[in-house]
Amino acid sequence: QVQLVESGGGLVQPGGSLRLSCAASGIIFRNYVMGWYRQAPGKQRELVAAITSGGSTNYADSVKGRFTISNDNAKNSVYLQMDSLKPEDTGVYYCTSFGKWGQGTQVTVSS
Repeated sequence: QVQLVESGGGLVQPGGSLRLSCAASGIIFRNYVMGWYRQAPGKQRELVAAITSGGSTNYADSVKGRFTISNDNAKNSVYLQMDSLKPEDTGVYYCTSFGKWGQGTQVTVSS
């Protein structure tokens, strides 16, 4: 059974950084596209960044130059490095792939 587990969320001040992790289990970690989405209160879930197993990446315009998605196929993991965080980055962050979603991790950017 495929499982995705996110970690690394928390409370950070504007301008700060966080690194989110998504660990996959129950699947052979190859030939995938993994996406990070976020959902702010009262808003629709939106794509933040995505990466293929080969390392090709895609970012939402709102996070380009601030967020970096990466993968470690040996560890069945994908990461989202978030720098220069803004209050509007606040939300629950989810990873998704293989037809599954993780449970989400809360990111709060506030002074």
